[in-house]
Amino acid sequence: MINENDILDMTCLTRAQIAAIAEHEHIDAVSAAEMGEYLMHIHHGPQKVQAMICEDIADALHKADLPRARSLYVALKSFVAEHPEALRGNG
Repeated sequence: MINENDILDMTCLTRAQIAAIAEHEHIDAVSAAEMGEYLMHIHHGPQKVQAMICEDIADALHKADLPRARSLYVALKSFVAEHPEALRGNG
């Protein structure tokens, strides 16, 4: 039987990146993994994931939640390193 860990491991995203999507969209991790995987395979989808993480960083900074902002920044940095297409045409 497939469990939650199997589903999360089947995506091209890290657990931190999935968690950022889940936080942004207010959904559970499995739904976020499914959404993230879908977005990573559509036109401008990687840019949408990158924007979600950036919006969450801005929100954390606005709330003066520096530990959360740092954690999200690490997720963003790894996302951009693994998926440079997220930066192309973003604007």
